[in-house]
Order: sequence, then structure tokens, then C-alpha cells
Amino acid sequence: MPTSQMQRLSRGTLLPGVLAALLVGIAATPSHAESIRSQQWHLTAMKAEEIWKITKGDGVTVAVIDSGVDDKNPDLVGQVLPGRDLAVEAQGDERTDYDGHGTGMAGLIAGTGKRGEGIGAFGLAPGVKILPIRTPDHGLNAPRYTKEFNQTVSSGIRYAADSGARVINISMGSRAGSKQLADAVSYALDKGALIFAGVGNDGDSSLAYPAATPGVVGVGSIGQDLRKTAESQYGPQVDLAAPGADMVHACGGKTGICKTSGTSDATAIASASAALIWSKHPDWTNNQVLRVMLNTAGAPTSGAKRNDHIGYGIVRPRIALKTPGDPGPADEYPLPDLAAAQPKSPSPEATEPAGNKVEEDKPSAAAPARDDDSGTALWIALGVGAAALLGAAIAIPVVRARRRNTTFIGG
Repeated sequence: MPTSQMQRLSRGTLLPGVLAALLVGIAATPSHAESIRSQQWHLTAMKAEEIWKITKGDGVTVAVIDSGVDDKNPDLVGQVLPGRDLAVEAQGDERTDYDGHGTGMAGLIAGTGKRGEGIGAFGLAPGVKILPIRTPDHGLNAPRYTKEFNQTVSSGIRYAADSGARVINISMGSRAGSKQLADAVSYALDKGALIFAGVGNDGDSSLAYPAATPGVVGVGSIGQDLRKTAESQYGPQVDLAAPGADMVHACGGKTGICKTSGTSDATAIASASAALIWSKHPDWTNNQVLRVMLNTAGAPTSGAKRNDHIGYGIVRPRIALKTPGDPGPADEYPLPDLAAAQPKSPSPEATEPAGNKVEEDKPSAAAPARDDDSGTALWIALGVGAAALLGAAIAIPVVRARRRNTTFIGG
């Protein structure tokens, strides 16, 4: 992919008539098996109904930096705040979605299912409010894209942090970052936010920004087999993984319900997971929320602390809500890349809570996509946390490493 190219990080294909077929025979009070909700496998796997008995994400704002968010989508009515429009040449404003992608990410995060009669789609955190920040649609070959991407996304990150968004979702990327982008990320972290971005859908170890920017949580994608999807990029840049294959959700476009796949979708699920935890623990800092996410993730089955497919593991907000453990220091970022990016100076040896030693994580060659460590059913069935708790930041270099088509259900 050329350096100037931007991609939104999800993909799918058109499935005309599916929604119409689903509607045939649906009773006035549809059963679970007849509903759009029944197609949302990721919510079933994550035991969403159990999560919603604890929290639905109320009180938390998630910024979606993307193509805009359609506030008229039936499953997002009342969830979308006024935001900021950085796509000055596009029609409408930040609550006008020029290609449907941003609405899809918002749907995965905060869909309410209000469409009703079994055809509504739910997000993982349906109590969350969405702050839409619309960036320009540059197309795939805009010669000035990289510079403009870094400018607009940096501006969006700062706006989100200043507007009180605790979580910032960026399901898009470019091959090059910048100091301007890195500075915006640091600004948001200092303001107390967390930033999640997709590592990419090229199926290799190449980098996408801002996921590769220190301080951004790089998210990879898993499928229903709980293994890394073939297109999800791999390497030491992957911090966490989340469901990202065959995701049914509210979206912009022909029917308002889509099926997509990619690290875009996985990023939205990770963002929603953070929002759920923050809703339950509003006094926690960004560092503590992220640390609990890492400590409760479904870790690699090999017993390793992390691997290049799923990072430290698959997000498990239900476990994080029920048995979060010690959130650790409020002011220490729990991933090593941020400290590694700081100017070199003598640094104290890092320590870890509960006496667990964190060893230096050396980047390893990528294993085949079918490697057994890329996912496990333990994520669903057991309450086993990450193999080791993550302590204070460690000064070791970690870099992070994105296509999109859409399936309109009932197109």
C-alpha cells in the first residue's frame, strides 16, 4: 500500500435479501433465534447479557474518529453527541456519514437495538455516548494524504481529549505517522484518555498509524474460532485482540444493518470494553483501566505473556468487571512502548505488582496464522486471566503494525 493511502479497517461483501428473509415469519415478539441479535456471535461469546446486568457503559463518552456517525440510525438515536467536522469539503457535518464506516463503528460500540421487532442491532456498550469526529475522505491515492491524515487525526485526538472523551476509537490508518500525531497521543494520555486503533488488514507485519504510535493500543482481530483472522496484521505491535470477523451491527448505508470483518471492528469492541470498565469504576485512571484489560485478557495458551497474533490476549470485559484484580498504579502506563519512545536516559529497573517479574519482550518471527496460541476457548469458558500481570512501563522498543467493503444485510 502506498504511503499516501488510507484505509478504513473493515471489509465485507453485499448480501442482498438477508434482512427481508429474516423478517419473514418473525412474530410480534421474536425469539432470540429469529433476531438480528442472534447473528451477533461476538455478543453471545462475550456473554453480553451478563455484562449488561453490571453496566451498559453509562456515563462514558467514546470518540469515534472516522467518516462521521449517522445519528438518525434507529439503533443509534439518542446516542450521538454533537462533535467536530474536519471534513470541510464533504456535505453535511460530523453526524453525516459519507461512507457508512463511522456509523458501523459506533453501532458496534453503542447500538441500542431500538429498531425493535427483532431487527435491531446491539453494541457491546449500549449505554455509551458517541462523540463523532469526521475526517476527510481522501480516497485511496490522494498524493497529500499522509500529511493531511496526520494533521486531521491529530486535531481530532486533541478535540476528543478536550471534550471529555475517555476512550478514542480510530479504525483507520496510514503507513506513516508523525511527531504531530505522537504529540497528540501524548496530550490525550495526559488528559486521561485511552486510544485504540486497528493494527491493519494486510495480513503481514507492516505498520499502520496511529496504531504504531507509542501510547496507542494496537488491536488485532480474531474470528469465531478465537484465533487471529488471516487478514489481521501480526507482530510485536499487537497489544490486544478482539472479535472482528462476520460482525453484524448497525451501520450507515442502504439498510442500516451490515456485516463486516476487520481490525476496525475489533478496535470498536476493545473501545467498548474499556468504556464498560470505566463505567463501573469511574474513579480509575486510563492506566488502571488499561492494566485491568491486559491482566484479564484471554492470554496465549502457550503460557507466554504475549504472542504476535493476539498480543497480551483477547479482551474479556465480563471478567474485568467481575474480578478485575488490582488496577495498579494510577500514573504508570502499563505498556512498554511509551517509555521506550521517551528520550534515552538512565531508567530504574521496572517492577511488577504481586511480585511477578516482567521479562524483556523480544520481537519474534511471526508464527503461521493457524498457530494454536492465536486464540482459545478458555476466553469464553474460564475465568483465567493473562499469564502474567503487567506492571510499570519497561524501556524496550515495541512498534505496532489494515480494506473495507460492506455487507448490507437486506440490501
